[in-house]
Amino acid sequence: MIDWHTAMWTVIVAIHLAVIVRAVLLEGRDSDARAAWVLLLIALPVFGVILYLLFGETWISDGFRERGLRAYDALLPFAPLPERHAEPGGLSGNAFRTFEASAHWPTSTGNTASLAPDSDAAIAMLVADIDAAQHTVHLSFYIWLGDRNGTGVVDAVCRAARRGVTCRIAADAIGSRGMIHSAQWTAMRDAGAHMCSLLTAPWGMGFLVGHRTDLRNHRKIAVIDGRIAFCGSQNCADPAFLVKRKFAPWVDILVRFEGPVARQTDIIFAAAWMQETGEDMRAALSGPPPEPSPEGITAIACGIGPLSPRGTMTDMFVAVLAAAQDRVTITTPYFAPDPALIDAILAAARRGVAVRIVFPQRNDDRIVGAISRAYYPMLAGAGVRIFEYRAGLLHAKTMVVDDALALIGSSNMDRRSLDLNFENNILLESAQLAAQLRDRQQSWLENAIEIDREAATNRPIGRRFVDNLLTIIAAPF
Repeated sequence: MIDWHTAMWTVIVAIHLAVIVRAVLLEGRDSDARAAWVLLLIALPVFGVILYLLFGETWISDGFRERGLRAYDALLPFAPLPERHAEPGGLSGNAFRTFEASAHWPTSTGNTASLAPDSDAAIAMLVADIDAAQHTVHLSFYIWLGDRNGTGVVDAVCRAARRGVTCRIAADAIGSRGMIHSAQWTAMRDAGAHMCSLLTAPWGMGFLVGHRTDLRNHRKIAVIDGRIAFCGSQNCADPAFLVKRKFAPWVDILVRFEGPVARQTDIIFAAAWMQETGEDMRAALSGPPPEPSPEGITAIACGIGPLSPRGTMTDMFVAVLAAAQDRVTITTPYFAPDPALIDAILAAARRGVAVRIVFPQRNDDRIVGAISRAYYPMLAGAGVRIFEYRAGLLHAKTMVVDDALALIGSSNMDRRSLDLNFENNILLESAQLAAQLRDRQQSWLENAIEIDREAATNRPIGRRFVDNLLTIIAAPF
């Protein structure tokens, strides 16, 4: 007679051991994450297995991956080739080449850029460009709210669509779920805009659509007539950010670009649109690329995500940090770095670069906020100056290196941006714009407190235990 109780436990143990073996054998995972998963699986045999099946691997079906890569490859021929290939010298050249290797197009020259004074002004600039659009409006946001700024963009899209402009409007299915199920979304569709909900999947049923449910499109992209592009940290919402109002104001940054980098940004949008909707976007990109300005700046746009080789975003951050010779200031709301990224930050400080990092004092994600603080002793011990912004939630993702090199976009320095989310960023070299970005960072520093180095490094044993445990927990996720 079969002992069903014994058989059941035999199966459970076999599954448990199989998952541990798979966690050890999985290629491309850093050793810290591998060790953390094995520890978790041993400590929590059943619950750990469930967590691993849900979050342990950035699994994407072959079909989903092939559609995405095929769409991107089909649109690469439309990337503008500069009349003269940009060859920034020295260490910044290595940073640009790292971005080129990921984007598969050369750095562009002849771009112009203007930094929006604040979040409301940024949306006003975007609305004005949509109202002036003659051919296409391409928008993609992670979070789109139906507040004043969100409604302003909705109304501008409706006006553009009604006068015959082709409007392709995308929003993340989770981040913008309220907008997607609202009358405003329907109004844009009724006005003639083409609408797309990105990465739709029933919770826990990602296998139905070919990807993990928590893989999100975190990009913030706006491209008008293929010649104007916006890039930065700002979602389509008011600074009051009503869904998380107790952390307001949300402090963001947005830069308006004109020139060849706008075409690069348009390709990033178009590839995701083509993958999701099946629309062949080659005709939409067949027109001449934007003309470069003789006095323009060097810039390259790059979209990354779970279809990129593992570690791509880390490689980009590391390359920019490696270019620093005198100083670098970083702002990021979410900080849970992988080993390569934290090592690059520490190495920059140890070689004498003046490294400053500004975090929000109050974080809307309490767990990630705690993980960020767990790294304070390590950062402070290497000489990194740490600041906490007090006048709201500093949501801007910026890095300004020395006198001219800067990185802006949607990527945080946490595991989601490094491994899971679809993100978009622009690396640029411009003394004028870098100075403006540095001034903006300085305004944030004036509303921040500096963390005492001695207090950060000399923690009581209980705090040290909790901090070290948090960095272990952060590794696998």
